[in-house]
Amino acid sequence: MAQIVFMGTPDFAVPILDALIAQHEVIGVVTQPDRPAGRSQKIQMSPVKLVAQRAGIPVLQPAKIRAPDAIADLRRWPADVYVVAAFGQILPQAVLDIPPHGSINVHASLLPRWRGAAPIQAAIRAGDSQTGITIMKMDAGLDTGPILSQRALPIAPDETGQTLHDKLARLGAEVLLETLPGYLAGQIIPQPQPEDGVTLAPSIRKEEGNIRWTEDAQTIERLVRAFTPWPGTYTFWNGQQLKILKGRVGDGQATPGHVIRTPQGIAIGTGGGLFYPLEVQLAGRRALPIDEFIKGQPGLMGAVLTA
Repeated sequence: MAQIVFMGTPDFAVPILDALIAQHEVIGVVTQPDRPAGRSQKIQMSPVKLVAQRAGIPVLQPAKIRAPDAIADLRRWPADVYVVAAFGQILPQAVLDIPPHGSINVHASLLPRWRGAAPIQAAIRAGDSQTGITIMKMDAGLDTGPILSQRALPIAPDETGQTLHDKLARLGAEVLLETLPGYLAGQIIPQPQPEDGVTLAPSIRKEEGNIRWTEDAQTIERLVRAFTPWPGTYTFWNGQQLKILKGRVGDGQATPGHVIRTPQGIAIGTGGGLFYPLEVQLAGRRALPIDEFIKGQPGLMGAVLTA
């Protein structure tokens, strides 16, 4: 049974940590510092810290993992290997090299496609037919380390950022547990990533959810799904923010942003095709199906939405 230090922070990392606790000895957990969250800005612990505390596992929360005192703390844990999943900080080589078997990462894409912080949303936005999990040995680059194993996962036509996140978190736990024994025994040799096919998925900025109706309907529909639940997609109507929570693509054409009624329902013109909003929400109000929303806000019909 390997002794493992786990590094992770958000919900994505929780099934992976749970799986490690069940089959290995997790001697320490490293996660991001407690931070204010939500409208109340109440200080909250990360999902990973909550799991670690319930399991009685010691926790480190360095503001900077590369700081000398953080590295000194890590050296006190006699780990065989570090396992990293969505930790949230770039690990310097000085940290990666501490355990004898180095550090391995659970990444939510089929590397080298979608290196970076937001591979799940990037795959949906791009219209990829599949994504997957990569277990790699880490180096100091951004998701550039050699590959230990991979498992593909199809992306469903109605996939959202949330549903794909949950599927990949569970798959990541499975593939990690399958890979670890062979890697630690020296039976799995890390293979360099291909030089071709590299794409980047940088961190998402909230303003990227602002819909540009001059884009085609399919691009907009994929953006809505990719950004569900966060950061969400929105447009502006009469100076108010209108969230677009769900929609579909249809044939036809109208002026970009123009709200029209068709035999198939209420639609919005785009740069290519029609986008049919299915669920919307005004800021500060509850989410509603579009037909119900129009009953209470008939002025939306015929309006032109803006970015």
